[in-house]
Amino acid sequence: MIALLAMLIACESPKPVTEPVNPQITDAVTIDPAKLAAFKTVPLDFFNGASSSPALIALGEQLYRDPILSDGNDVSCNSCHDLATNGAGTTQFSAGHGGALGGRNAPTVFHAAGHVAQFWDGRAATVEEQALGPILNSKEMASKDAAGVVARLKASPEYVTMFSSAFPTSEDPITFKNVGVAIGAFERTLTKPSRWDKFLTGDANALGDDEKRGFNEFVSVGCSGCHVGPLLGGTLFMKAGVVNAWPNQEDQGRFNVTHAEIDKMVFKVPSLRYATETAPYFHDGSVADLPTAIKMMGHHQLGRELTDEQANSIASFLGSTSGPVE
Repeated sequence: MIALLAMLIACESPKPVTEPVNPQITDAVTIDPAKLAAFKTVPLDFFNGASSSPALIALGEQLYRDPILSDGNDVSCNSCHDLATNGAGTTQFSAGHGGALGGRNAPTVFHAAGHVAQFWDGRAATVEEQALGPILNSKEMASKDAAGVVARLKASPEYVTMFSSAFPTSEDPITFKNVGVAIGAFERTLTKPSRWDKFLTGDANALGDDEKRGFNEFVSVGCSGCHVGPLLGGTLFMKAGVVNAWPNQEDQGRFNVTHAEIDKMVFKVPSLRYATETAPYFHDGSVADLPTAIKMMGHHQLGRELTDEQANSIASFLGSTSGPVE
């Protein structure tokens, strides 16, 4: 009887713990594959039938970085869209010729060739067309006319050689239009796949749980209504202040181009790739940090008051879209 009682006590006694218990361990965060249907990987380039050759791209890169296009030989494309800072302005407004400030924040040129149109108001259809605008803008490169730009380039033996190589069938390769063609060709190469792309191609470990949780939040609160596709935006125009009026009404956006009442306060929806690295935010460069920008979007576009936790979670996800792949 005593022996039987001893056996029962032994069976009911807890077994010794051989490994420490970690109360922080939870089930891994998952993403419903159906939520990914509206998202695609970023292309390796954005040529899509546009002109392309090594000579043309090399010419475009040199022109992009060269202040020769500006009246004072002091401003280049790279001055406002510095590729070392992910192709975006780092201040509210960028300084052009003579220190003059523009009226809109300079967005990143990375992936810009994949957008539905160029500039915040969409007034240029392509990067080739967009590249020519700042050259003659009095607050940017401030060149007085296209003829002057062409004359400076034709006076350079190096550019005479480079344009001839880039446009081998042209009798007069150095033209203002060809300046835009070359810069556009270079900009069509500015794409950087990220960990988000690795995740979309099947690497479930490319994102951490915080980033996956942030994606789920991004979709559930409604951000993906506009920020979808390979670039998480850049595919349509939208009114700033759909639900609650945008605080700064001075810039009426696309209305200044079309003069249609329906386009008042309408701007191109920006791509959110590189969002964590391209502050300040919005067309007016009015917000310096990403979580605040996310909360403003919730209020003005969705009519939702996002918590700090929700905004930080979404920002965590957006960090996974910054390239290059680690």
